[in-house]
Amino acid sequence: MNTYQEYIQEIEERKLQGLHPKPIDGAELLSEIITQIKDENNAYREDSLKFFIYNTIPGTTSAAIVKAKFLKQIILGESLVNEISPAFAFELLSHMKGGPSIEVLLDLVLGHNQDIAEQAAAVLKTQVYLYDADTDRLKEAFKNGNAIVKDILESYAKAEFFTKLPEVAEEIKVVTFIAGEGDISTDLLSPGNQAHSRSDRELHGKCMITPEAQDEIKALQAQHPDKSVMLIAEKGTMGVGSSRMSGVNNVALWTGKQASPYVPFVNFAPIVGGTNGISPIFLTTVDVTGGIGLDLKNWVKKLDGNGEPIRNESGDPILEEAYSVATGTVLTINTKKKKLYKGDQEVMDIAKAFTPQKMEFIKAGGSYAIVFGKKLQTWAAKMLEIDTPLVYAPSKEISVEGQGLTAVEKIFNRNAVGITQGKVLHAGSDVRVEVNIVGSQDTTGLMTAQELESMAATVISPIVDGAYQSGCHTASVWDKKAQANIPKLMKFMNEFGLITARDPKGVYLSMTDVIHKVLNDITIDEWAIIIGGDSHTRMSKGVAFGADSGTVALALATGEASMPIPESVKVTFKGTMEEYMDFRDVVHATQAQMLHQFGGENVFQGRIIEVHLGTLTADQAFTFTDWTAEMKAKASICISEDDTLIESLEIAKSRIQIMIDKGMDNDKQVLQGLINKADKRIAEIKSGEKPALTPDSNAKYYAEVVVDLDQIAEPMIADPDVNNKDVSKRYTHDTIRPLSFYEGTKKVDLGFIGSCMVHKGDMKILAQMLKNVEAQNGKVEFKAPLVVAPPTYNIVDELKAEGDWEVLQKYSGFEFDDNAPKGAARTSYENMLYLERPGCNLCMGNQEKAEKGDTVMATSTRLFQGRVVEDADGKKGESLLSSTPVVVLSTILGRTPTIEEYKTAVEGINLTKFAPSHKLLVN
Repeated sequence: MNTYQEYIQEIEERKLQGLHPKPIDGAELLSEIITQIKDENNAYREDSLKFFIYNTIPGTTSAAIVKAKFLKQIILGESLVNEISPAFAFELLSHMKGGPSIEVLLDLVLGHNQDIAEQAAAVLKTQVYLYDADTDRLKEAFKNGNAIVKDILESYAKAEFFTKLPEVAEEIKVVTFIAGEGDISTDLLSPGNQAHSRSDRELHGKCMITPEAQDEIKALQAQHPDKSVMLIAEKGTMGVGSSRMSGVNNVALWTGKQASPYVPFVNFAPIVGGTNGISPIFLTTVDVTGGIGLDLKNWVKKLDGNGEPIRNESGDPILEEAYSVATGTVLTINTKKKKLYKGDQEVMDIAKAFTPQKMEFIKAGGSYAIVFGKKLQTWAAKMLEIDTPLVYAPSKEISVEGQGLTAVEKIFNRNAVGITQGKVLHAGSDVRVEVNIVGSQDTTGLMTAQELESMAATVISPIVDGAYQSGCHTASVWDKKAQANIPKLMKFMNEFGLITARDPKGVYLSMTDVIHKVLNDITIDEWAIIIGGDSHTRMSKGVAFGADSGTVALALATGEASMPIPESVKVTFKGTMEEYMDFRDVVHATQAQMLHQFGGENVFQGRIIEVHLGTLTADQAFTFTDWTAEMKAKASICISEDDTLIESLEIAKSRIQIMIDKGMDNDKQVLQGLINKADKRIAEIKSGEKPALTPDSNAKYYAEVVVDLDQIAEPMIADPDVNNKDVSKRYTHDTIRPLSFYEGTKKVDLGFIGSCMVHKGDMKILAQMLKNVEAQNGKVEFKAPLVVAPPTYNIVDELKAEGDWEVLQKYSGFEFDDNAPKGAARTSYENMLYLERPGCNLCMGNQEKAEKGDTVMATSTRLFQGRVVEDADGKKGESLLSSTPVVVLSTILGRTPTIEEYKTAVEGINLTKFAPSHKLLVN
């Protein structure tokens, strides 16, 4: 059977799932299709033409290379296809975005046929995805006096690829669809357990929300063919939890517009809203697709006669509806007035959604085109030796005389490019910054690869210090889905220039370490900017932003990212931590105390948390910075003392050296380069030349939170509150309860110790507690399963060297074996200890899950509905989040412990301690 026949067979199989033919990305298949097109009598010719024209992926795929070359033959008259005229061939090239299509257009521009060269130039003027190899050819031709090329450069300098696009419609009619009440997790839009299908956009689209919801959306579209459907989080925030490009892709697939008639299932311009707005990292992804995200504020706090919020018996503010957005409500977005209307009534000012920069994203169909367009315009103006004409909205530059800088303001000012020389920028300024470290994770990596192909990128930007492709999200189960996707991903990323968790050549053993831990280790400068394909990209050195797969691709390709400098909230500590408390409890208490101090307002949301930990090394401090995703912060920065930072950098160096020793460095010796940079930074700190990063004493913060350690008298648990009568209060991460709330009676069905929230100290706590239990009871008996997944192999190796792994082995009933990885996800658990392979495991929920309806006590980060545990008939699954000692004791008892039982169990155990710094951590 040839490749085409295999494709036809696949089409028939997809029909049974209600799917169209899968878009073509392979050269072999498209070459066969072209052969059939050339044969006028071929039985498959008609279908082959459709596949060639309408079903081939553009960019730098091998299929795109073949397609571009064939279109070139048609334009030059070397091949004759009646259905594809030279003019149509040029149109098809114009929709291929970059890479081989740009190469062909340049060949034609620089060819000897004047008429063809001018037609090619007209198309080339509309393109923005040009790289050095392309602009070098134009540069040479321009210097040689090529008039057509000069005309192209003049067009680029005027940014005609942008100015000649249609203007944004003044009025956009929408019809509402309530996707859910309360915060809407991106898991609802793109479930983690369907991560394997994310790169197959049509297939993945079928998992958005529910089939019933999809039918409702289609019914609304049928009733309102002239309107766009807007997905809404009623009484909540849209898109919490992650950036998740696949979630935005799904929303666009169901409610957006097709980007090109010749590229299937790639849509743009989704419209989403939330009573409390859009999660910051999700909003960035909406911008990538030229979409609109609205902060609706359709529910407001009910006030008494004194203007104070009226509260219910639980102490929560009572909300009243300002205006209805019930499913089927017709609203009008006026992009010129920047107002939202219901009929003739203005209901909301939505100016924040239509800043000059966001209007450009909408006009261009996404932020990538703006980023590349600006670079191309600047280059062309430089070539022509003229000032760059003012086409794009000037970046907002806010500089307050006499005002100091927060830590994030300092980092952005150091890394900024293209700003007014000598100007110091403050929060709210729009900045383009160089990126130092980039991370791609394995369930979004295939989409990142697709984005890189679509923007015609072939090699990592030399600006980037280091980049890593993880294998942690697919570490638990090496099933057919993983085997089909991951090797292909690792090969692509390895060739692109990333350090990869799995070796495409098979030289070094797979390293499935949790990506955030690796990125934390390879960040060797607290002034760094890090971009990673996961919401928990929140390093305890530098400032790190979780991003969608497209923004990750942009950072890899250009070494840059664009965003406003965020406002900061300063977090400091006072008091003394109780001996029996763990630092995880301080993290949860921070959130609870902040909400209490500000009357229920989450001042962290959308801002930088500048946390003054001072004395905690990067591994331990990461427990705090990691959790800031659950606090809905945009990012976080950890302020450290000099000695603490030096210790953290030394640890990072040792971890990077282990990676080198395993054979993971590449030809450019990226990892060795990071060690060299760490040595340089340590020398700067020790000499006093450049101490550890601190904010200025006169910096301005949106708010300041002081966490009182004396108030933390017992373990603090994040509870999904699954039975709260107010649906909007469920699954929020904002319900933080003391251990005594459960009175030692809440049944626990499974415990999980793992995820990016834990470090080596947690594994040692586990070993110490098991030894204590055996000493007290004569044996260790679990009344609920305990699943343990160390975050990294380094931790496993260190535990083995120190004797703790042997303790864990003694009490375990299962231990992972790299030589025989599991081929299927576990569906049931026995009451014993499971030692799982390093990686995400239950936290991700894409491979392993708890049994349906279980009550899980976990150290992980997520408590969203269906993530770690799904609901069973008659019982909701729930994932409560706590410290390691609480999880251990809960599985031994089969229930939550009392505070007395907890205190007895942790006696003599070295918990993760924290004492506020006695040094003034400011400039």
